[in-house]
Amino acid sequence: MEHRLLWDLTGPEIEAESFRRIDAEASPEQRARFTAAEWHVARRLVHTTADFGILDFLKFTPGAVESGLAALRRGALIYTDSNMIKSGLSVPKLQKFHPGYTRDAILCPVADPATARLAAERSITRALAAVELHAERLDGAIFLCGNAPLALAGMVKLALERGIRPALAVGMPVGFVNVVESKEYLMETGLEYITLAGRRGGSPLAVATLHGIIENA
Repeated sequence: MEHRLLWDLTGPEIEAESFRRIDAEASPEQRARFTAAEWHVARRLVHTTADFGILDFLKFTPGAVESGLAALRRGALIYTDSNMIKSGLSVPKLQKFHPGYTRDAILCPVADPATARLAAERSITRALAAVELHAERLDGAIFLCGNAPLALAGMVKLALERGIRPALAVGMPVGFVNVVESKEYLMETGLEYITLAGRRGGSPLAVATLHGIIENA
């Protein structure tokens, strides 16, 4: 049996060919749902999952991409709900926007001792405790949620009750409990957001979303 593998392509060439195929295979109806800026994000998510079906569930506020880009240009704090997101973000790409972006500058406090203490005292998840402990730092930040729905819901609650407003909320938690509800909670606010309605999501998709925003620069 002959395998028609493309042996002589470099990594960047494989990525470019992947995007070409995504552009070609996405239906006109799917493409029409997105602006050119949003499509950079949308096709990055398809590239990450090989699933065109997610395009029907992907939602943006009109200013989401530009708000994210503006936050990156000023070196806004990036808050993540999982170390997988922190590890997956490309620091070289971020540093094209602002030299202050380093791996250590990306905030992921879910495993901090103070977070564990508050979670135990209040009988809440560490993801929610972490958001509450760092509430003031979320104002103007880029908030990336790809794991814990209560991190997303907790941030929205802070926005509604205390006026704390991230520059961009990426709501991509995955699972069966509190996931759909947290995304719907986000979509009821006036925050700038990108989210994937329904149960699907995950840390790789949160990473891919920010990388897709970066590709607009």
